Amino acid sequence: MGRLNGKTALVTAAGQGIGRASALAMAREGARVIATDVNREALAELAAEGLETLHLDVRDAVSVAAVVQPVDILFNCAGFVAAGTILDCDEDQWDFSIDLNLTAMHRMCRAFLPGMLAQGPGSIINMASAVGSLIGAPNRYVYGVTKAGVIGLIAAGEPFGGGLGACPDDLCAAIPGFRTALTLPEAT
Repeated sequence: MGRLNGKTALVTAAGQGIGRASALAMAREGARVIATDVNREALAELAAEGLETLHLDVRDAVSVAAVVQPVDILFNCAGFVAAGTILDCDEDQWDFSIDLNLTAMHRMCRAFLPGMLAQGPGSIINMASAVGSLIGAPNRYVYGVTKAGVIGLIAAGEPFGGGLGACPDDLCAAIPGFRTALTLPEAT
């Protein structure tokens, strides 16, 4: 208990599932948690549990810009599991999945990283999946593509430091069921 005392964490898709469980766990560990979601009813439930809440559509750059503030931890958890094969995936499903599962993470990192670099060490956690990045799964074509992209987003790494001479302590992918993470080396 108390491992996150004095830290501020912003969690996307905190209304349900892994996002909700993570937001509540961070709060139990002492963090000031800013729980975000597009679902206002789910946010009301989190507010009733004592968490600070903000409505956020991670697919909208204006919405993202409106919630930027100093944080120590950014947990990008928003995502969608599209079902189907390559033959089932039309342009709309492709665009939606890429935008929510990958582009939104880029958007959030790009928005929050300058403040994190200015204030000092922090952590960015991007929700990935074993599907696409480590294994294939039936009927999870575009989901697998996007989650492999999340690993690429992290592995590319340099755009996050971008010649600024610093990077967060941890830039990693959360891969449920696995005890591994890709992290950037400390800035020199």
